[in-house]
Amino acid sequence: MIVDMPETTTSEVTKRLVSLRESNGVITMGRVLTLVVCTLDSSEAEDAIDAANDASREHPCRVVVLARGDREAETRLDAQIRVGGDAGAAEVIVLRLQGELINHESSVVIPFLLPDTPVVAWWPRGAPEFPSKDSVGRLATRRITDATFAPDPQETIKKRRDSYATGDTDLAWSRITYWRALLAATMDEPPYEPVESVTVSGLREEPALDMLAGWLAARLGCQVRRRTGELRVEVHRPSVSIAIARPQTGRTATLIRTGDPVQRIALARRETRDCLAEELRRLDADEIYAEALAGIEKVTYE
Repeated sequence: MIVDMPETTTSEVTKRLVSLRESNGVITMGRVLTLVVCTLDSSEAEDAIDAANDASREHPCRVVVLARGDREAETRLDAQIRVGGDAGAAEVIVLRLQGELINHESSVVIPFLLPDTPVVAWWPRGAPEFPSKDSVGRLATRRITDATFAPDPQETIKKRRDSYATGDTDLAWSRITYWRALLAATMDEPPYEPVESVTVSGLREEPALDMLAGWLAARLGCQVRRRTGELRVEVHRPSVSIAIARPQTGRTATLIRTGDPVQRIALARRETRDCLAEELRRLDADEIYAEALAGIEKVTYE
């Protein structure tokens, strides 16, 4: 069910939400968190809602979407409530802000936060330079950004080191979960020799690879190079070399190990909804993510 409420107030939206809950049997206590999605405009909101709805099937939540309109327009709040089949396992409240309201996002959000549950803020695009200091970010225990869609993704993920605060994370980190698992498994096999060097290659504008390089540099303490080229990670030990390569748009990777037959492994690029669901599984500090950010400083860029 979708209910449109043009030119409304937060009080009226709250009353209507309670009415819909009572008439449709939606139980607020079943929500485990409030996910606040900060979008740049209304056109971006639908993709974010789709991803949040999918993630909500694993993490039932209330989704509050802030869609910024024209700052120069007359101050106005248009709202939309989605429940039932149109909201996955969530209650979705879309708040379209116009005029001066854009400068008071946190004040608009506060009435819709579920009591005694964690708050997660997600910026699909256009994240603030310091998420923890943003008005919405200060309300959240967990703040999710995505450097992938920034104008300069590589520079953006590097700046995350300077703005990091406990509770921050970036979807570029969860996009490499399967790569990290595969690399850890391949290096946990004999011969157990120290890693001498690693080369991470791929698109310059793919911040997930910068995170991967930073993670390897932090964990292995060896030289890690980041190059532009085909998507490939090479690990060199004194007697063994391991290479994992995959076409940029492919779903199957090739694992090449000295002295072993070539292996093919499923390794598709992760969708935003899967990355978001993963990040919602933990609401405490991600210390390994922080180490990977710090490790980027140790990477040699060629």
